[in-house]
Amino acid sequence: MNDELLTIGAFAARSRLSAKALRLYDRLGLLAPAHVDDVSGYRYYRADQIERARLVALLRQLDMPLARVAEIVEAPDGASAAGRLTAYWADVEARMAGQRTLAEYLRGRLSGRSSEMYGKFVVETVEVPEQVLITETRHVLVGELPAWIGASLGRLEKAAEECGGITGAPFVVYHSDVSMESDGPAEACLPVADEAAARAWVDREGRAWESKVRVEPAHRLAYTRITKAQVAHPQILSAFEAVEEWIPKQGLWQAGPCREVYFADWDAAGAEDPVCDVAFPVR
Repeated sequence: MNDELLTIGAFAARSRLSAKALRLYDRLGLLAPAHVDDVSGYRYYRADQIERARLVALLRQLDMPLARVAEIVEAPDGASAAGRLTAYWADVEARMAGQRTLAEYLRGRLSGRSSEMYGKFVVETVEVPEQVLITETRHVLVGELPAWIGASLGRLEKAAEECGGITGAPFVVYHSDVSMESDGPAEACLPVADEAAARAWVDREGRAWESKVRVEPAHRLAYTRITKAQVAHPQILSAFEAVEEWIPKQGLWQAGPCREVYFADWDAAGAEDPVCDVAFPVR
């Protein structure tokens, strides 16, 4: 046996990993032993594997999933590894920011400050004429929602070139709750000018994305206008609830599912710029 090889126990002590963790990382291909005895099955490691083992241990202290750990330790060079760590940590910070906001939202609800939160929103009504819509419907969880909205509205805007052009602001209708556990469905909608051309486009191209054409009758919306920063979940929940609370106080009834109407250039807007109306059809 080569004197440079360490038993799993000795290697575990020096690498600050348990023998159980080393066996797991071996099975996952993260940290294979240098030698496995054919008869006993004992694992042996080289001293020069200690640095990789300690790196794995430190990355796991960041609660990093094993798949992401593998991406970093297998990176071709240090710069690539550092870049992948930076990307992972940006995801963590974004998730934590969302959780902090959710905690603040829940504290407001639990402490009875809901009315105070709702009072920050100005709710109004607007009459919307009949519209021809091209739509795309998807079952989607809240974490997937921003990417899907951008992609689906992009596809619909491209299709509108063949449907007489865009005649109104795009919007998303939530036919059921969209959350971490509930997947809607949500319906992306874009008003277009030519119903016949829209139906021809759907017959020709719409099957791949479950696209449809529907004519939405004229209706009245109760809405509040929010900024780009407020569109994020869970901040946006307060806006929806403010409109819901306002509706019966005005002697109105909800007449359809809630929606988000995107009236501004999202990419060009700053965090505090108004970009979206949170709305409910009412009667």
